[in-house]
Amino acid sequence: MATKVPRRVANNLKIVGEQIRLARLRRDLSIAEIAARATCSEISVMRVEKGASTVAIGIYMRILYAMNLDESVLYLAQNDDVGRTLQDVQLKNRQRASRGIVNT
Repeated sequence: MATKVPRRVANNLKIVGEQIRLARLRRDLSIAEIAARATCSEISVMRVEKGASTVAIGIYMRILYAMNLDESVLYLAQNDDVGRTLQDVQLKNRQRASRGIVNT
């Protein structure tokens, strides 16, 4: 039984799936070829391209690797504006830096 995901997550998965599909088509690769390279089933590739929320991230990584796009995931959560703002608020409330070893 699949758990319902938030609409924004579902929309983002569909966008990612479409981007993966377009990358595959730009490379003139069939679903069967990607499945073979990614060592997964053709059904898994089709589910990724449709944005299914139940596909494991490892499958996404193997498909991206099969197209030499696996390093693109390193940009996920790179720009964490909310986290930086929260961190800055905590730093403003701090009176002084922690004690560390002083090099002389």
